[in-house]
Amino acid sequence: IPGFSFSDACKNVTLHVPSKLDAEKFIGRVNLKECFKSANLIHSSDPDFQILEDGSVYTTNAILLSSGKRSFTISLSNTENQEEKKIFVLLEHQTKVLKKRHSKEKVLRRGKRRWAPIPCSMLENSLGPFPLFLQQVQSDTAQNYTIYYSIKGPGVDLEPKNLFYVERDTGNLYCTRAVDREQYESFEIVAFATTPDGYTPELPLPMVIKIEDENDNHPIFTETTYIFTVSENCRVGSTVGQVCATDKDEPDTMHTRLKYTIIEQLPASPTLFSMHPKTGVITTTSSQLDREFIDKYQLKIKVQDMDGQHFGLYTTSTCIINIGDVNDNLPTFTRSSYVTSVEENTIDVEILRVTVEDKDLVNTANWRANYTILKGNENGNFKIVTDPKTNEGVLCVVKPLNYEERKQVILQIGAVNEAPYSRDASSRSAMSTATVTVSVKNQDEGPECSPSVQTVRISENAPVGTTSSGYKAYDPETRSSSDIRYKKLNDPKGWVTIDENSGSIKVFRSLDREAEFIKNGIYNITVVASDRVGRSCTGTLGIILEDVNDNGPAITKPTVTICKPVMSAAEIVAVDPDEPRHGPPFDFSLETSDSEVRRMWRLTKINDTAARLSYQNDPPFGQYVVPVKVSDRLGQSKVTSLTVTLCNCITENDCTYRVGPRVGGGEVKLGKWAILAILLGIALLFCILFTLICGASRTATQPKVFPDDLAQQNLIVSNTEAPGDDKVCSTNAFTTHTVGTSAQGICGTAGSGVRHGGQETIEMVKGGQQTLESCQGAGHHHTLDPCRGGHVEVDNCRYNYSEWHSFTQPRLGERVHLCNQDDNHKHAQDYVLTYNYEGRGSAAGSVGCCSERQEEDGLEFLDNLEPKFRTLAEACMKR
Repeated sequence: IPGFSFSDACKNVTLHVPSKLDAEKFIGRVNLKECFKSANLIHSSDPDFQILEDGSVYTTNAILLSSGKRSFTISLSNTENQEEKKIFVLLEHQTKVLKKRHSKEKVLRRGKRRWAPIPCSMLENSLGPFPLFLQQVQSDTAQNYTIYYSIKGPGVDLEPKNLFYVERDTGNLYCTRAVDREQYESFEIVAFATTPDGYTPELPLPMVIKIEDENDNHPIFTETTYIFTVSENCRVGSTVGQVCATDKDEPDTMHTRLKYTIIEQLPASPTLFSMHPKTGVITTTSSQLDREFIDKYQLKIKVQDMDGQHFGLYTTSTCIINIGDVNDNLPTFTRSSYVTSVEENTIDVEILRVTVEDKDLVNTANWRANYTILKGNENGNFKIVTDPKTNEGVLCVVKPLNYEERKQVILQIGAVNEAPYSRDASSRSAMSTATVTVSVKNQDEGPECSPSVQTVRISENAPVGTTSSGYKAYDPETRSSSDIRYKKLNDPKGWVTIDENSGSIKVFRSLDREAEFIKNGIYNITVVASDRVGRSCTGTLGIILEDVNDNGPAITKPTVTICKPVMSAAEIVAVDPDEPRHGPPFDFSLETSDSEVRRMWRLTKINDTAARLSYQNDPPFGQYVVPVKVSDRLGQSKVTSLTVTLCNCITENDCTYRVGPRVGGGEVKLGKWAILAILLGIALLFCILFTLICGASRTATQPKVFPDDLAQQNLIVSNTEAPGDDKVCSTNAFTTHTVGTSAQGICGTAGSGVRHGGQETIEMVKGGQQTLESCQGAGHHHTLDPCRGGHVEVDNCRYNYSEWHSFTQPRLGERVHLCNQDDNHKHAQDYVLTYNYEGRGSAAGSVGCCSERQEEDGLEFLDNLEPKFRTLAEACMKR
C-alpha cells in the first residue's frame, strides 16, 4: 500500500493507493480535528468508504480503480450548533503519480521549493511495489548548481541498513521493503545536498519518516483462564472480578480501543453476569445465586479492538466463577426423638449420638454444628459435644443420676452452625430441635452419707459421758438407717466416742472451745458408715462447741518499757478468748494491797479493751512488778503481773537493764557514757602516776639508763597495716618512712624528720617551732644529725645528746636490721607482721615500717589533739 500525505484542514486530501483495494482495508488517515474539532457526526459521501473517529479511512467493499482515480467527500457536522464542514478526498493510483513526477514537464512546471523538513510517512506492512516512492528532497540551489543528494542514519547506513535510499540526481526518496511499526515507530535520517566538487550549499536536513500503524495485532487477554469467586445470595451489582487485555498497536487509536463482551454463559439460564465494555469488570445482575443449586459458572468472554466494530480483531478467553458458600441453611436433625438409658451413679459415659443434615459446604463453619441442651438438664447431669470428624452430637453423663430420685429424664436438644445464620432474624427462630428420653437404671447401692457434712451442738463444759445425736447415713433404696454400722475414721484429740449401731457420740474427754486447733468453735471428726456386705460411705461430723465464760481477759504483752524522759505512760491491751458475748468491755484495776504500788502507778481506761498505765510521784529508774486485774462484762477476771521498766532512754531499744524486777523503789544503774567517764578518769590517774615516776627518775645517779619501753611511751601514729619497702641506714642513723600520703615518721620516737641538705630534724610542732628535747624554750631550735654525728644543743633538759644517742642507736639499729631480714626469718610478733598480697598498682603506695619517705611532711596532726592528750604528750616530753 503506498504512502499518503495530509493536506491542510478542510482542504483537499490526496491518498495514493493501489488500483485494487480489498474490503475492510485501511488506506490512510485524514486529520479531522484540525478541520473541525467539535464535530460529533462523521459521514462519507461514498458508501464504499468508512471514516472512524480518529480519521482512519477504511474500505467497506472491494474497490477497483479502473480510471486510476476516485474521490469522495467527508462531511463533519456538529448537531448542537448545526455547523458543518467538508473535506474532499482524492484517491490516485501509485504508478501515475510516479510517471507524473518523473516527467520532465512536471519538473519544469514544479514550483520553487525550500530546503526544509518535509513530512513523510509510510504504512507498515506495505505490499509495494518496491522500491516504494516516499517523498522528494530538493534544494533551491539546484537552479544554479548541479546538486547531488544523499542520506544517512537509521535505515540507511545504520540498522536496519538499506531500508531507504535517495536518487542522487532527482532527490526521490524510496523504501526498499515492508516495515513493522511495532518494531520501528519512526526513522530519523539526515539529507545532504552537495555539488560534484564537494561543495555543500545547504546545511544537513533532518527528516523523520513516520511508520503509520496498521491494525495487524490482535488484543490479547492477560490470562488464558480467569477464576473468580462470589458469595451466594449477594446483592445485584456485586463485583465478581476484572479481566484485562493488551494490544501492541499504536496507543490512543482505534486499533487499540478495546471492547469487552460476554459471548456465552454456562449454564446459560438465567443470565446472572454482565461485563463493562470499557473496563472489563464483571458484576452480578441477579441476587439468586445459590451455591446449593449451582456452585460454578463458566463464561466465554471476548475482547475486540476498533471499539468492537465487526471488522476489528478479537480474542476470546474463559472465566470460571465459583459461588462461595454462606450459612443460608440450618442444620436439621435426622430424627425428631431419641430414646436411651444409663445406670445410676455412673459418670463420664457416652449414652447417645445424634446426627443432623446441612446443605452448606461440608467441613466449613457453615456446616459444622454446635449442639446444646435446651431443657431437662437443670441439675447439670448431662452435656452434649460435637464430634469434629462426623459432626455428630455426643450426649454424655457428667454427674451421677439417682434412680431413687428420678427414674426418667426428658431432654430437649438443639443444633446451630458455628457461623452465624446469614438470613433474616425471623428465620433464626426456626432452630431444629429433638427430644431425648433417658431412662435411669437401678443399682444395688451401699449406704449414702447425705449430706456429707453434718453438725451437732455440745456445750464446751459438758461433763464426760454426755451423749448427743451423731452422724446418720441411710440406705438410698429403703431410705432407712437400720443395718448400718458406724465407726470413727479420724478424731484429732480423742474427745468423743461413737456408737456403732446408732452413730450417736459420747464425750470421752473434757472439751475446750479455746484450744489452739479449734477453728471457729467447731471440732471435726470423720465417720465411716458401712452396711452388712461392706459397702461404705464417709462423712464429716462437725461438733459445734457452745461457748462458756470460762476464760478471763489476759494482757497480751506482760512486759512494758517506759522511757521516762519522753513518756509518762504506756498502753496495755487485753484479749478474751471467749465469744464476744463473754468478752468486752473490760474493767482494768490494780490488784494489790501495797499502798506504795498504788501511790506510784495509776490505770486509766482508753476503750473497751485497752487502758493506760502511768507513773506518778516521779519514781526512780528501775524495773517494777505491777499486778493488773482485767474483768470481762460478766465479771470473769484474770490477774496479770506486768513487768514495767522505767528507763532513761529515748526509745525502748535504748534501754538495757539486766537487774531483776522488784516491787517498790528502783535501783540506779550506770549507762554507757557513765562507764566511759569512769574509765577515762582511771586512765588520767595512771598518767599522773606515770608523770611522778618519770620525775623521780631524774634524781638517779650517772650513768643514766633509759627504760626499755621509752620509745613506746611516746605518742606515735599506729595505723601501719603492713611492712613497707625495706630501707637500711648505718647503725648510727635514724630510719624514716611515710604512711599513706601524710609522710609521718614512726620509726623514730615522736618526731617528724625533715631533711635539709643531709641534716635531718626531729621535731614536734605545737604552735611554733619546738624540738623533741626542748621544754618550750624560746629561741632554741635543737637538731639531731645521727647519720653525721651532729652537735646537739641542750637547754633545761634532763638528758644530753650522748645519753640519748647511747640509748637509741643500738635499739634503732636492731630494728633496722630486723626490717632487712629474709622471708625465712621469724620476726617478733610485736614488731613486724606479714600481711597478704593486696594487689598491684595501689594508689596509696607502700606503708612499710622502713619505707623511704616520698615527701617532706611533719606531725601537724598533733596540733589538733584534744587538751587532755596534748597535756599527756607535753608531760612525756618533759620527762
